[in-house]
Amino acid sequence: MPTIETYRKQAKLLVRWHREGNYSIGGKLRLVERYRHLTDREALDMAMPLALAQEIVAIEAGFPNWAALKAGAGDAVPGRAVADAPVLGGAIPILFVRDVTAAAAFYRDKLGFAVDFLHGKPPFYGAVSRDRAWLHLRFVHQPNFAELARREGSLILATIETGNVKALFEEYEIAGVAFAQGLVRQAWGGLDFHVRDPDGSVISFVQYSQPATRPSRLLPSAQASKAPP
Repeated sequence: MPTIETYRKQAKLLVRWHREGNYSIGGKLRLVERYRHLTDREALDMAMPLALAQEIVAIEAGFPNWAALKAGAGDAVPGRAVADAPVLGGAIPILFVRDVTAAAAFYRDKLGFAVDFLHGKPPFYGAVSRDRAWLHLRFVHQPNFAELARREGSLILATIETGNVKALFEEYEIAGVAFAQGLVRQAWGGLDFHVRDPDGSVISFVQYSQPATRPSRLLPSAQASKAPP
């Protein structure tokens, strides 16, 4: 199990990653409540003092702050184990696309996302975000998952939880977005619609009937009961 010295090294590594322009810093920084709104680009543009990096490391380890981590890890007793369970952060879907620039433009112009970054000349990797939803885009010569999605009909490659999903659906209707599935009330209680991007990836925007409940055990049967779009 990690010691306090291990955590110190992790914090210094975060500072180095920030200095080197590593975009994974954005996901780390969003673990801190006051920075949850930042894009990956904004995270790199701001300062990353060691104290902030230590706060991030503490939160990742399941502590509210660095002082609590030091107390829990036993700062005066090197090698003392930490018993807290790992804490997972949010997941970011990576979509396979044939043209990163064109895909980013679709999510920006049609779906209202911001383009956080495009990496490479020409870009082979990028990221888009809207509010607290993030999607990463990776260049491939042939997006095979999209072909599978077309054959399977209702195969979803990313699900984005949405507040007031009806208003978002109306926004996309006005923008001329092509829907893979219209607005549907599902048997498991959610209200959702699907968008198919230019590479064939199906994105679901869903509003759950009970925000605290995630239908993880219901989704497979619910997906199987859907009619293909």
